[in-house]
Amino acid sequence: MHIVGSGFLARSLGPLADRHPDTVVLAAGVSWASGTSAADFRRESDLLREWSDRCAATGRRLLFFSTASTGMYGRVAGRAAEDMAVEPCTPYGRHKLAMERQLADSGADFLVLRLAHLVGRGQPPHQLLPVLARQVREGAVQIHRGASRDLIAVDDALTVIDRLLALRLRGETVNVASGSAVPVERIVDWLEHRLGTRARREYRSAGARHCVSTAKLLRLVPEAAGLGFGTDAYPLKALDAFPLGPPRSAGTAAAPS
Repeated sequence: MHIVGSGFLARSLGPLADRHPDTVVLAAGVSWASGTSAADFRRESDLLREWSDRCAATGRRLLFFSTASTGMYGRVAGRAAEDMAVEPCTPYGRHKLAMERQLADSGADFLVLRLAHLVGRGQPPHQLLPVLARQVREGAVQIHRGASRDLIAVDDALTVIDRLLALRLRGETVNVASGSAVPVERIVDWLEHRLGTRARREYRSAGARHCVSTAKLLRLVPEAAGLGFGTDAYPLKALDAFPLGPPRSAGTAAAPS
């Protein structure tokens, strides 16, 4: 595959670089879910147009990463499936949906993967886990009341992406998520336990809570069930992909319940 980009996602895709030679992977877009920069959105749109035109001319497939975050699905009732009508609730979500539609109209073969929150080594500092870890270390963490997030370990995401690309899908949108939404407070519990400290919790207005449907993913990639997707144990497995050093010894902090 040809990987466009050099950030966290692009670097994480490195182990797949020698596979799927018919595919161009666009991993250079906006990755900041709370971002609202019109200039950044325009740059991603221009980059998508450039590469979709190239793929249409050469017959290669373009893989585009969208989002399964609250920005896209936060207003969906029940489990958020790919074929549901969505009304994104953030500028980032609206932008990603517009990019999906732009790609669908481009004439290129494509695959859209709506990603949950990836967890792994080398995450940029603006993403969820690095932000919460930094706040816990500093002694005060901000939490949107009732918010939850679907987390997926980056190695598990690579396994799923590899399998999906091997199916030679065209014109499809697939959620790449665990299907298990973990409350942000539990993520903070885990960080406190691993860091051996307590932080003051500052609650903000109610946050979005949604559950991502993985029915299509599990139909296409049954092996994902063996990774633990959708189980109560999976969120802690995903969190363990975030490097914080070895767990603290018993007694330094209570384990998350």
